Amino acid sequence: MERKTRVRFAPSPTGPLHMGGVRTALYNYLYAKQKGGTFILRIEDTDSQRFVPGAEEYIIESLAWCGISPDEGIEGGVVATQPSAQHPHAPYRQSQRKDIYQRYALELVAKGHAYYAFDSAAELEVMRSRAEGEGKTFTYNHEVRDSLNNSLTLNQEECAKRLSENHNWVIRYKMPVDRIIKMKDMIRGEIEVNSSTLDDKVLWKAADQLPTYHLANVVDDKLMEISDVIRGEEWLPSLPLHYMLYESLGWENLRPSFAHLSLLLKPDGKGKLSKRDGDRLGFPVFPLEWKNEQGEISKGYREEGYYPEAFVNMLAFLGWNPGTEQEIFSLDELVNAFSMERVVRSGAKFNAEKAKWYNQEYLRKKDTMELAKELMPILAEKGITKEPQYVCKALDLIKDRIAFVKEAWPLADYLFEAPTSYDPKVKAKFWNEQTPAIIGDLCKVLQESESFESSAIEELLPKYIKENQLPMGAVMNSLRLLLVGESKGPGVAEIMALLGREETLRRLAQEI
Repeated sequence: MERKTRVRFAPSPTGPLHMGGVRTALYNYLYAKQKGGTFILRIEDTDSQRFVPGAEEYIIESLAWCGISPDEGIEGGVVATQPSAQHPHAPYRQSQRKDIYQRYALELVAKGHAYYAFDSAAELEVMRSRAEGEGKTFTYNHEVRDSLNNSLTLNQEECAKRLSENHNWVIRYKMPVDRIIKMKDMIRGEIEVNSSTLDDKVLWKAADQLPTYHLANVVDDKLMEISDVIRGEEWLPSLPLHYMLYESLGWENLRPSFAHLSLLLKPDGKGKLSKRDGDRLGFPVFPLEWKNEQGEISKGYREEGYYPEAFVNMLAFLGWNPGTEQEIFSLDELVNAFSMERVVRSGAKFNAEKAKWYNQEYLRKKDTMELAKELMPILAEKGITKEPQYVCKALDLIKDRIAFVKEAWPLADYLFEAPTSYDPKVKAKFWNEQTPAIIGDLCKVLQESESFESSAIEELLPKYIKENQLPMGAVMNSLRLLLVGESKGPGVAEIMALLGREETLRRLAQEI
């Protein structure tokens, strides 16, 4: 019987969701939807010391903004905590499932695949310092475990005493010696690791009654019937342990397929993309704005004016390509085109300019009235009130030149209010003593023109200039200077038509 496709995105609520995490969620979503499967959101909050209030809500809101909707895990905007027909595997917070993990940790001990370790943090630190002094690295593994304070070296009576009196003990996995662990990754192919190179990882901690990531994610993946684990490559070193846990728990035939996604890299390709890179180079690395406990605000793609469709489209191409020239994909189109075979092994360099390009492409496709509704509050902050139809016409003139609606004001403020200063370089180049008389005469012609449509003005201006044997460049640039205040913008006729006859003539009558 073919296994149903069930994937999960399992972030830790330790801070804002990095765009690399959103990409992991996206790839899981695309993979599940293409195969008619289920996409699950699970909150892995077993690291109680790193938990950050508000981070879980941030994760949920980020996925919702991106349109990446979980099939399980979300109920009423929060992570489901009670089993139901829609959420049979609830709760989806690992902190609410801690009794489950302890049971499996104890089962591993009973089977001889794990053991109790009583070494204190201070004792382990002494051993690390001693090893460093000898130019070595201390590792809790098969070479040292038989000489440390654990249930492998202490008798049964002593172990029972320590288990009852001390609440700082842990359960460690007993990694076998000299075993070749053969693994398979959907992206990286066949992988082999000798177990003797691995340490005995902590699986469960008595101090907080919680498991570590390793045990919790394996147990939950099995119980939630996860068929494929798609996660970041930072978890690749943990894969041998996870393989061994499936085997030790008797779940070898239920082990999911694995795919480890490459890192998102800095723009220069040298290292993992971090918040510090974004702060230094001026671009967001988080989907939504984030305010930390110190009140420091980190930029978010949403607040910077990116459309969620553009953000998702850009993310999809950071590590995957469709094998065609097409670059603009809706979410449904990504579902149809996506394949793990075309996910690359090498890291993907982030390009901030390419991110803006995606947003510009989506902006151009949007209905102008929708863009006008975005721009009008920005205008209102400047004390400017314009009819929606006027704002639409203004945007039609400039939308090919902007990547964000917020850029409309600095780019084309002259379309909404008259200039108050005039570029002296343009004036020095094109303005002379005869210019005011020429402009005044031209204003009479514009006043008497039957039509003030841009097509009519485009005929009128060159005709007047040619008939009066005037220099075309000097006259047109002088007109633009009076209308705009500098040498920029769309065609003079288009500007005049938008401003209308009255406002055009008023601006042309200004003394500069």
